[in-house]
Parts: sequence; structure tokens; C-alpha cells
Amino acid sequence: MDLITLGETMALFTPSSEGYLRYASQFSRSFAGAETNVAIGVSRFGFKTGWISKVGKDEFGQALLRFLRGEQIDVSQVKKDEEYPTGLMFKEYLRDNKLRVFYYRKESAASRLVPKDIDETYIKRAKYLFLSGITPALSDSCYETVKRTVEVARNEGTAIIFDPNLRRKLWTEDKARRILTELSGLADIVLPGVAEGEFLFGTSDVREIGESFLELGADMAVVKLGAKGAHYFTGSEHALVPGFKVERVIDPIGAGDAFAAGLITGFIENLTLKDAVNRANGFGAMVTLVKGDVEGLPERIELEQFISKASLEDVQR
Repeated sequence: MDLITLGETMALFTPSSEGYLRYASQFSRSFAGAETNVAIGVSRFGFKTGWISKVGKDEFGQALLRFLRGEQIDVSQVKKDEEYPTGLMFKEYLRDNKLRVFYYRKESAASRLVPKDIDETYIKRAKYLFLSGITPALSDSCYETVKRTVEVARNEGTAIIFDPNLRRKLWTEDKARRILTELSGLADIVLPGVAEGEFLFGTSDVREIGESFLELGADMAVVKLGAKGAHYFTGSEHALVPGFKVERVIDPIGAGDAFAAGLITGFIENLTLKDAVNRANGFGAMVTLVKGDVEGLPERIELEQFISKASLEDVQR
């Protein structure tokens, strides 16, 4: 298995019209969750991925599993909960490209994950484990589950990639800071944004953020700057890899997950760090061009064409 992820994915409802959600009467239904977004992005490059979670024993859970199987994601480690439902989320597209997201995930099936839900032999099979800071915020049992998964991965030499993915509404700032700092220090690779670095370390200076994650214990930190690209830091290297110009952002939600997916495919293929981050920037840019978290995740030929075109335009300028 090239990549395993663990976390919650929800049924996503998007209105067919723009404006306040209160006026929407027709919706399209898809699915979204940081960990499955990443898994799908990696799977589309032909790599083997798996997802660990819980869904409700309901129609949304059934549809989600069917959807992920269609994306070639292994869902053998997903349990169906008899009592708690699959979570829901809604997007709202307002004027001037303003977008809001509403979550209905309290007491969801995924929030009931416990350490005994983890098959340790499954974790041992993976080259990479991707986690986000969303999962430990869902409940104390989810936090304990993440901790146990990290412990198994570290013991077996599975590389841990952690995106802090701060969600302030899910927990108190003190608890978020403590747990995100702890998990960042246990990860091999950390993928923060500047806002998350500032939350954890009290600085918006990119170099200070990157170096602070290394001091916690990570081997590598990649600090995302959105359209401007990303800085990568290791014990011996630091560089900025510029982003790609996008004429019009349709939907920025999921760009960070796409970035992680692109980066992981680069790691699996043993690209140079610079080339892996460049690919990650391409993934992040492309996913913003359409509505939806995963609809814009590229296949290999599309990504290569996008990067080649952007490079040619840079030369011609």
C-alpha cells in the first residue's frame, strides 16, 4: 500500500444557485473530507491508497463507500456504525467569490472512532500515513485513535505526513495548540499554512515557522503560501517553489488537500524535493478551477500539460 489515511468524510451538498443558502432549493450531492481528498488525488496517479474511518449504516454511508471504491480507494478498514450517522456539509456560494461551508458532524459515526478500530497490520503495510489536525479535534476517542495510529506507524517505519488543518470551531485554542504541536513533533513531514504556523508559534515569518516545526522533531516542513507557492525546510535545505497563476479561482476549498496529494505522489516517485513541491503547487492550483473538493484533482497527463503550459508561458514573458 502506498498511502493510508484516517479521518472523516462527509456527504457534501452544493446548491445549484448562488446566494444565501436559505434560498437554495436544489442541490448536487458529492463527498468531501481532507483525508479522502488526499487519497483520491494519489490514487488518480495510479498508486494504491486506503482509508480508515467509520460511516453511518445509512444511505449516505453506502453511497460514500461506493464512490470511494470507484476512485480505487481501499475501504476494507471502514466500519459501519449502527447508531451514529454519516456527517453532512453544505457549501454556500455568495457574491464576489465569497464561499462559506456549514458542517453537521456532531456525534457523527466518524467521531466515534476508537483505538481498537485500528488494524495494526494494515498500518504496517503502508509506505506513507497521512493525517490531519481535523480528526483529533472531533472527539477525545478520535485523538486517542490518531495517537495509536501514529505510534504504530513510527514503530514500523511508515512515514507520517501531518497537515495541522486548524479548525478553530471544533475545539478550544489551548487544546488545539497543545495537540497540534504534539502531533507535529511526532510526524516526519508537516504541511502547515502560514496562519497555522502563526497560531502555533506566534509568528508569521515563514522561515521561523519552518524552523520551529523542525525543532519540534519533524524531518521536513513545507509551508504553504497559497497562490504564491510553498517554502520547504529540511535540516540542510530551504527554498521557495513559486506557485502557478490561475486566472479565476472557482472554489478554493480542498486546495491544501490537493497540495498534499501532489507532494505525496512526488515522494512515492522519488522526485527531488523541489520537483515534488512544484507538482504539489500544480495540484493545488488545478483543484481551484472547478467547484468541488475532488472534481478538479488531476490525472497524470492533465497535470503534466498544466505544468508544461505554465512553464512555457513563463519563458515567453
